[in-house]
Amino acid sequence: MLRYLLGRLAVLIPTFIGVSIIAFSFIRLLPGDPVALLSGERVMSPERHAEISAALGYDRPIIIQYFDYLGGVLTGNFGTSIVTKQPIIDQFFVLFPATMELATCAMIFAVVLGIPAGIIAAIKRGSFFDQSIMGAALVGYSMPIFWWGLLLIILFSGVLQWTPVSGRISLMYYFPPVTGFMLIDSLLSGQAGAFKSAVSHLILPTIVLGTIPLAVIARQTRSAMLEVLGEDYVRTARAKGLSPFRVIGVHALRNAMIPVITTIGLQVGLLLAGAILTETIFSWPGIGKWMVDSVFRRDYPVIQSGLLIIAGIIMLVNLLVDLMYGLINPRIRH
Repeated sequence: MLRYLLGRLAVLIPTFIGVSIIAFSFIRLLPGDPVALLSGERVMSPERHAEISAALGYDRPIIIQYFDYLGGVLTGNFGTSIVTKQPIIDQFFVLFPATMELATCAMIFAVVLGIPAGIIAAIKRGSFFDQSIMGAALVGYSMPIFWWGLLLIILFSGVLQWTPVSGRISLMYYFPPVTGFMLIDSLLSGQAGAFKSAVSHLILPTIVLGTIPLAVIARQTRSAMLEVLGEDYVRTARAKGLSPFRVIGVHALRNAMIPVITTIGLQVGLLLAGAILTETIFSWPGIGKWMVDSVFRRDYPVIQSGLLIIAGIIMLVNLLVDLMYGLINPRIRH
């Protein structure tokens, strides 16, 4: 197992370096001058522009800027925002719990509904249930996040007035953050109605962000179950007179979960990417909205470091998925 882990880690190193190069280079291709944006409406003199560029290190060759940036990242220094003047890593950890809470709820929503839906569709292959579930999954996968989010806001917040439009909790409640997770902090606050308000604000963003992963997981589960149900050991288990629950839940599902777990791990990247649109639509104060605001402000350090941190999280999740893959099926380790 150790050899398998070292092999996975060896693959992550060039991947991380490649992502850092892409993030660093791509930001420089964006139109706009971050130094000029710092002046706002005022006209900046060439001398002042050169002075600020030198202070920020933008007057040095690109290759020198990259190695300085990479060296800082390797030592834990992700830079400072040129707009807020705050360390980027501090801003990230303040905002990340909001995104983590939203992504976790969206993944739970997708897994809890997606896996049973895929199992039922596989068991009842070709039936009305199968066609309905797969049709709904195709529709859910095809819907753009921004359109789906606005549609739910119009229906549930505008017409029915069941859920709030935006934010994480009502302005009626205020308490100092303890964990950064609003569901937990609202419970710890002891204020009546705070937890209910936090849950109501979380419903629509969770559905919007979790719809596409739900569709993908349902389709993958159905495909994996259909493949496993045709194997000899499943037919043997049925011939031995085992109950359908034991045949499907123990013999079939355990082996079908191998590709499903991989699919779930790959959805983490999709969740973080979708969080950018979802957080923008619902004014959710997470890293997605933070990245969008940084793009508009041409805050180079925040954009490139934010991209690198998000990519690192995705790579770490994929590593954990690979390890789980090896634990479920020991043959993969060899």
